[in-house]
Amino acid sequence: MKPLDYSRSFIIGTAPRNEVRFSVESRTRIIDEQTGLEEDYMQVGSCKGERTFADSNLFQEDNYDFMPIFGPEYSAAFRRKAYLNAEYKQCLRSNEFAWHGQNYYLTDAENVAELTSNEAILAATYACVPLVSQTEIWNEQTQLRAIIECPIKTMNTKREGNLYQVDTGPIAFPDLTTRYERHIEGVALAFVAFNAPDFADFVVEVPTAIGSGVQACEVHHYSKLLSFTARNTLWSTEA
Repeated sequence: MKPLDYSRSFIIGTAPRNEVRFSVESRTRIIDEQTGLEEDYMQVGSCKGERTFADSNLFQEDNYDFMPIFGPEYSAAFRRKAYLNAEYKQCLRSNEFAWHGQNYYLTDAENVAELTSNEAILAATYACVPLVSQTEIWNEQTQLRAIIECPIKTMNTKREGNLYQVDTGPIAFPDLTTRYERHIEGVALAFVAFNAPDFADFVVEVPTAIGSGVQACEVHHYSKLLSFTARNTLWSTEA
């Protein structure tokens, strides 16, 4: 799939009381190889629990990080509080959320060039042009495949040996080990890292125990480590 221009790609809600605009931060395409059907899930920028258009005290008490992932029929909203909260992930039909469904304003990137060598990757990095990665993973048992695309926010490089390492997120990470009734049920927040074309590592946000004894508790944290055979491609999106 052709990379997006993430600086000019947005989703806008359709509710008259708040036509909220979200910046798109990643795209995950899930392909069902049994049926040939594919669905795109768009992860957008996060914000905080707020009292929209109030006269004062705009942030809610017991505040939380808020991040939606938009799907064609079903979407998810993640509300991460300082403690483990039951309403952390909510999956509904897209038009049942407060934004009443969404319109897509996606812009394909221009002057796209695939970076096919470490030397080209480092050259584009040092030229400070926008970079986008696509990571393809699959599961032969479930016959599900996914392409995870995101703008590279952090790129590690080492001139000696022409080494690089992508580390970026959050992204919409799909669990391909199970054929869920709705794909969105298997989508979690994660970060991706890779430094070669043939594998990718992920750290996924999950309930995580901290402390011990009477001080023990659980929070949502990026702590579940996964590694997959993958196909990674990198693209520069400006000449």
